[in-house]
Amino acid sequence: MRISVVYALSGNQLVREFDLEQEATVADAILYSGLLAEFPEIDANAMPVGIYGKVVARNALLKPGDRVEIYRPLNLDPKAARTRRARKR
Repeated sequence: MRISVVYALSGNQLVREFDLEQEATVADAILYSGLLAEFPEIDANAMPVGIYGKVVARNALLKPGDRVEIYRPLNLDPKAARTRRARKR
């Protein structure tokens, strides 16, 4: 089944697409993507992960076409960012 794994950097989004066997999990897809080796700052056990914007457990089974997303910690709370932008205007 075809799967995508996505990791967004501040100015760039990395997308890896590949085929995995049925019964593959989110953790399997992340490991297979090679992103953990390429980006040592990814803490595979601490960072939340999701499928199409919905946070899921790492042992969640994948379906064909799923887009696995690795979420980075936010640098600034979205509410604080909006407040900061409003004050600049």
